[in-house]
Amino acid sequence: MPALLEVRTLWKSFGGVHAVRDCSFDVEAGRITGLIGPNGAGKSTAIDLISGFLEPDAGVIRFAGLDVGGRPAHRVARLGLVRTFQSPRVWAGLTVMENMLLAAPEEGREEVWRAVCTPARLRESEEADRAQARAILGEFGLLPLKNDPAGNLSGGQKRLLEIARIFQARPRMVLMDEPLTGVNPVLGARIGEGIRHLVAAGMTVLMVEHNLPFVEQVCGTVIVMALGRSIAHGPLAALRSDPAVVDAYLGQVLARV
Repeated sequence: MPALLEVRTLWKSFGGVHAVRDCSFDVEAGRITGLIGPNGAGKSTAIDLISGFLEPDAGVIRFAGLDVGGRPAHRVARLGLVRTFQSPRVWAGLTVMENMLLAAPEEGREEVWRAVCTPARLRESEEADRAQARAILGEFGLLPLKNDPAGNLSGGQKRLLEIARIFQARPRMVLMDEPLTGVNPVLGARIGEGIRHLVAAGMTVLMVEHNLPFVEQVCGTVIVMALGRSIAHGPLAALRSDPAVVDAYLGQVLARV
């Protein structure tokens, strides 16, 4: 499969600390790719750089053939590259349904003149968005909560709502930063199914996650980072015997276990 995301010789420093240094990797379209490594390896910083929340010091980031390095986050998102965060982010004071509707593609509906000149068409579009949101919430078991404030949801339910909003937004690629953080095993399994459904719907996923059994279960390919660099990539089963990966990360994991 062709690479939807290409990262080449990426650098980002904070003072004298090189969080990301000479980092390069590809993410193939239509796959779930894992991004793993020890704490401080630069994984979350790489996600921030790719999604436009940080500006790289050097290097190239190409998404669907376009150079997106240094573009602000909202412009990157408009190109179809969106992200989640380590802590689920919802509009706490809005209902679950309102959170879903805010994720719907605008398609020109933000212009005031359209509401004035074509109100019937606008209502039709909004009703179509509501119908789609109800269907998606039903798939994730959140439909009974559609009128509840999103701030009342549990951490796992908020994560499910984030994934449901991604379906509503219909991007080309999703960057997920530790989706299982603070989630119980039952909701974790449902989140795993949701991520698989994203790919089945035609999206691509790059996922930072420390839960290696989960990574091995859902990710066909894994990229390993250490000290700001990408040091290996491939199926996790094969990487278990890679001396560099064992020394940089897997040895630490086994020691903790």
